[in-house]
Amino acid sequence: MILYAEVECMLYEGNSLKQKRSVIKRLISRLRNELNIAVTELDFQDLWQRTKLGIVTVSNDRQHAEQVMQEVFRIVDSFMELERTITNVERL
Repeated sequence: MILYAEVECMLYEGNSLKQKRSVIKRLISRLRNELNIAVTELDFQDLWQRTKLGIVTVSNDRQHAEQVMQEVFRIVDSFMELERTITNVERL
């Protein structure tokens, strides 16, 4: 089972692309290290208040893939510097 999510977030406290990239880099690093998933910034690279992340997990068990994705959302939501606004999940 392949589970793919696009997650849009707003960053309210940053005042520059440098601050945004710092937050996004920490988030991506934490997701990759803790959950062993593929994640990248897909859109809004030139906007300092907005981002869209693409996240993929692969598992032979649907329930495990769903649990991993729920943990992804929990970690994203734990970052106080950003707010998750739109989340689209596809099962492939």
